[in-house]
Amino acid sequence: MPPAAIILAAGQGKRMNSDLPKVLHQARGRTLVEYVLDAARSAGAQRLVVVVGHQAELVRETLAGQPGVEFAVQERQLGTGDAVKAATSTLGAHAGPVLVLNGDMPLIRSESLSKLLDEQRTKNAACVVGTATTAQNRGLGRIVRDAGGEFVRIVEERDASDAEKRIEEINTGCFAFHGPDLFTALEQIRPLNQQGEYYLTDCAEILRSAGKTVVALPCFDIAEALGVNTPQQLADVEKALG
Repeated sequence: MPPAAIILAAGQGKRMNSDLPKVLHQARGRTLVEYVLDAARSAGAQRLVVVVGHQAELVRETLAGQPGVEFAVQERQLGTGDAVKAATSTLGAHAGPVLVLNGDMPLIRSESLSKLLDEQRTKNAACVVGTATTAQNRGLGRIVRDAGGEFVRIVEERDASDAEKRIEEINTGCFAFHGPDLFTALEQIRPLNQQGEYYLTDCAEILRSAGKTVVALPCFDIAEALGVNTPQQLADVEKALG
């Protein structure tokens, strides 16, 4: 079955100093989310489910002419896991691979997404976590591996120990899941963290604990991994896009 993709686009993006949904800010004349949709399509995704929330109708209207795009609604901002779960009614029966991507990452490359999907197929993995390496890891989720280098879990900075905060391999927020495993794991996540949110990242640990294959794949460079959260980051993206 061809891959599908879930694009997270429900956030307001308060640090952009604008009421416009973050993913609708433009870089080089195109909205941020359009770059992500293009990369997902180029990597083979045929169904593209955009999860909307803040100013949902405006996002729908903006993307109305995009081929293959469907929408799901996150009613409340309860975290990334809750956002992906909103796509259950639309995509819950999908038996093939499912990419999960953030809609504010316009520098993401289809080649990197293809590597995620290839790893998922080759390893028959329940989940492949896309990672990158950076010393500038403040605020980013860290990849915890065991002594043999195998994936253990993702820990958010606010929940990390001092030793974990020094880890330079970070979660990009890009995943390739086996669809049925994703939606099974989503039913098991709980808001047991300082934010009281449902973390999508917990799905990886849940699946690993269930004996499923979970891989952390360092296939992204850090430029791809950084989303647009501020006007300065938007200006940096525009410069990178040339």
